[in-house]
Amino acid sequence: MSTRAVRDPGLQPERTRLAWRRTTLSFTVVAVLATRAAVHRSGGAASVLSLAACFLLWLGFVALAHRRVRALAPARPVPLPAPVAVGAVCCAVGLAVSAGVLVASPA
Repeated sequence: MSTRAVRDPGLQPERTRLAWRRTTLSFTVVAVLATRAAVHRSGGAASVLSLAACFLLWLGFVALAHRRVRALAPARPVPLPAPVAVGAVCCAVGLAVSAGVLVASPA
């Protein structure tokens, strides 16, 4: 008769939840700095489109992070689904590209 040992997650879900919150805060700071750069430069259509992209990507990331933080609430959280991971990576890369366009656009 074999009994399977049940793994105790310990504090790992709490650490992961805090990491998602820190990442969301960092994402928000980058989006605010991109907004500030767009407002001070007023570089035309490219700035407006990049700012809109930053805002939409920020909203998407906040939604994904909120979903993940809620999924970590139970005592036995489910693993991160691949679509959520891919979505978070796409949001981060998209924000970096949009912020790069804002910084590189002529004043």
